Amino acid sequence: MEIGKFNLIKTEGRARRGEFCTAHGVVQTPVFQNVGTAGAIKGAVDAFDLKELGCQIELSNTYHLHVRPGDQIVKQMGGLHKFMRWDGPMLTDSGGFQVFSLATLRKIKEEGVTFHSHVDGRKIFMGPEESMRIQSNLGSDIAMAFDECIENPAPREYVKNSIDRTTRWLKRCKTELDRLNTLPDTVNPHQMLFGINQGGTYDDLRIEHMQAIAELDLPGYAIGGLAVGESTEVMYHILDVVLPHAPEHKPRYLMGVGTPSNIIEGVARGIDFFDCVMPTRNARHGHLFTHNGILNIMNAKYQTDDRPIEEGCQCPTCQRFSRAYLRHLLKSGEMLSQRLLVMHNLWFYNHLMQEIRDALDNGTFEAYRAEYSEKMSKRI
Repeated sequence: MEIGKFNLIKTEGRARRGEFCTAHGVVQTPVFQNVGTAGAIKGAVDAFDLKELGCQIELSNTYHLHVRPGDQIVKQMGGLHKFMRWDGPMLTDSGGFQVFSLATLRKIKEEGVTFHSHVDGRKIFMGPEESMRIQSNLGSDIAMAFDECIENPAPREYVKNSIDRTTRWLKRCKTELDRLNTLPDTVNPHQMLFGINQGGTYDDLRIEHMQAIAELDLPGYAIGGLAVGESTEVMYHILDVVLPHAPEHKPRYLMGVGTPSNIIEGVARGIDFFDCVMPTRNARHGHLFTHNGILNIMNAKYQTDDRPIEEGCQCPTCQRFSRAYLRHLLKSGEMLSQRLLVMHNLWFYNHLMQEIRDALDNGTFEAYRAEYSEKMSKRI
């Protein structure tokens, strides 16, 4: 299978089962990308653990790695795959979301955005070309386009001007990445660019923008600017509206989403790629995902509970440790609690995707959705 090829194996309703080929392996979709922001999963989980936990794609952050250790240093170390010892497919986001959410005193111009680092306050400029150069230095398989992540809600006129500029930025990203991929010292000459659909919560602007960026015939397309404060119903509505206009034979990526229920509902609407910090962040606070809903390990009722987090779970944590012990570790502030709880949640998410793929293969996805979509979002 050629790099950049998306093979749509079968569909069930609007749900899709596929394969996407990268320089570091073939990804089975639908897929959840495990978020290692600065080249590591928060919670003391390394690249070798990710393999054991069933991870297919690791996702790292352009902005954070640019700030430290510096993308030039990562390139000098042979690229991010080699640096963090992950040999599978990797996606890097563009840094745009962080520029618009973390940075203060930012100034947007046609060239790009000037802002101050959240680490040391130094002034940084990032535009489409800079984002592509940083991501090229990191050497990921999929580079995300530099875009403006618009707040919801935002005035219509602002959103319209923003998506027009994001389209112009996308064309510049494509030109620059094409150039970088031809250089003799590029880390990954097979790096691919995914475009990002924006448009706030305006149906017509979302459609208009998707149609505009689809003309560029990129290897994949993301839906950005959702799960940033709007209701779940609005998010699902935007997906229903915009996905019919996304290229059918290219992967579709819903950025920053979400709960197990969000993922099941996203798949039902035609999404192939997901990512979210939720499984790791929630784990570090003792909120654990199971097929029966969300369990809070800090509850007093688990103080002498010798069962695993979830009966039948094959993750390393459930195979070895009791709820009582895990509660004790977290309550005592032991670092080990972070590692063990994060490992469970990542295993759960990666194997949720395997269950979804199996259901699609067997033509039973709608039955799976009916059984688990609501159930997994309940608190136990």
